[in-house]
Amino acid sequence: MRGKDFTFTSESVTEGHPDKVSDQISDAVLDEILKYDVSESLKPYRLEEKDRRGSRVACETFVSTGLALIGGEITTETYVDFPSIVRGVVKEIGYTDPALGFEYKSLCLLNAINEQSPDIAQGVDSGGAGDQGLMVGYACTETEELMPVPVMLAHKLSMQLAKVRKEGKMNALKPDGKSQVTMTYRDGVPVYAETIVVSTQHDSSVLDSAGRHITDDFKDEIIEKVVKPVIPGQYLTDKTRYLVNPTGKFVTGGPQSDTGMTGRKIIVDTYGGMALHGGGAFSGKDPTKVDRSATYAARYVAKNIVASGIASRCTVHIAYAIGVKDPMNITIDTDSTGKIPDTEIEKIVRKVFDLSPAGIIEMLELWRPIYRETACYGHFGREQFPWEKKDKAEDIKKEAGNRGGE
Repeated sequence: MRGKDFTFTSESVTEGHPDKVSDQISDAVLDEILKYDVSESLKPYRLEEKDRRGSRVACETFVSTGLALIGGEITTETYVDFPSIVRGVVKEIGYTDPALGFEYKSLCLLNAINEQSPDIAQGVDSGGAGDQGLMVGYACTETEELMPVPVMLAHKLSMQLAKVRKEGKMNALKPDGKSQVTMTYRDGVPVYAETIVVSTQHDSSVLDSAGRHITDDFKDEIIEKVVKPVIPGQYLTDKTRYLVNPTGKFVTGGPQSDTGMTGRKIIVDTYGGMALHGGGAFSGKDPTKVDRSATYAARYVAKNIVASGIASRCTVHIAYAIGVKDPMNITIDTDSTGKIPDTEIEKIVRKVFDLSPAGIIEMLELWRPIYRETACYGHFGREQFPWEKKDKAEDIKKEAGNRGGE
């Protein structure tokens, strides 16, 4: 797309969206296990010490009207109070009113958890990847977070929706919601927001007299309290179109209106469609699952490459085979923005980063209860996560200089 004029759209969803309810429950279960997984035999481990194993978690959640079902494979010596975890997450999100059709006290909870297959465990215990697959990381210079503009703005809109609701600044708002941003690019650079979409669940108090559409006052309030505080003024022009609840109203929402499942928002979770995706979801998976940990590592590599200044865009592609320690493949694509050939950058990556499953876990300190926070508003572009560090940029820059870079 570089050097061309085009438009690009990315979306985000709020923490009350049914799929995100599921993601948060799955990651809350994972965090609870990691939080208490501190016995001598189960503490954070170096995988070469074959007599040590950590808990294994692959937790999936399904939600619907009045129902939460958790399933998957969990192997641990830690006691897990599943009902308390699930109800606590649902309460924190804001589903506290039975009228919403999904409420933390009254929901029916079903548990279908099993243990990890021993056939998988024998490959993981020896330090191999928990599954085969391909993982993708991306970074670019469009934002200070080194992320694409459309998805970062969409996330900020969704976060603002939740913020004004929880702070009581817009009492009509309910937990479910979506956002979408269409950016116009000129010569590959984002210039202005062409269309901004905010769809938010609300109560009936903001409907017109016919009860079919939200009032103009409510639309204006969303623009003033949700859109303008988070979208930089440079992107808002007289050409920008605002669509607030374009169907007219959004009273029935959350799991009452649509089922939710863990892992159904993989593009929201990553780069908003601007980059490739390996296909694996993240939430509910412990770091031996390369779907999660290696995708985080790929972002870490891509971000440090861009932060080093040797490229303004970078896609990192890593492939694994189940039970095998070393990656099957590492491919770098800088979209012709690299100051040295991509093949040389690949050699630098192999030298600077240990991308074995054990190496990733140690490098990013992934055996910690940090995952519930990742489950909403994107896994990338937020500085609190270890894969967002830029601490390898100088090492990459130095190696690039040794190979003829600037």
